[in-house]
Amino acid sequence: MSTNRTASEARRVQILELLKQADTPMTGKEIGERTGVSRQIVVGDINLLKAVDEPIVATSRGYLYMHEQTGDGQIERIVVCQHSPKQTEEELTIFVDHGVTVKDVRVEHPVYGDLTASIMVANRMEVKEFLEKITAANAVYLSALSEDHTHLHTVMADNVKQLDHAFEALRKAGILVE
Repeated sequence: MSTNRTASEARRVQILELLKQADTPMTGKEIGERTGVSRQIVVGDINLLKAVDEPIVATSRGYLYMHEQTGDGQIERIVVCQHSPKQTEEELTIFVDHGVTVKDVRVEHPVYGDLTASIMVANRMEVKEFLEKITAANAVYLSALSEDHTHLHTVMADNVKQLDHAFEALRKAGILVE
């Protein structure tokens, strides 16, 4: 039995290395093909890696390893937004058109408290893919779980000017909550 455990541990190390070296998100299927196991095994391994505080996030496009900031000057902010589901594309496009990456969305649920989901979109193509996956899965936006569609985003940009311009555009669109 210890051989099996060793093989599992070695596979998790391999998964970690694959994710650390990847420039783009990797799907569970892709990781499974590279490691010779099923997607379900990969999902379990990812959960075990997250449980020991490996900074892995699941996005709509696959898994990402969140490397520590290395003084690259990225600025992170939390912004409060409110809009109908029909305005989601407009909201995300405003961010990415100003060079702002949308990392996640968070809502306050009356029963579960804070619920957070990774988004990780940085350009129009990623926004389009995210929205297509929501539609294909017949999923609801997390903001629909709040009574008035109020939600928070963690966003990041290279400089304050990008954030300021994005926030101003959101203000003009009636999306920004202040």
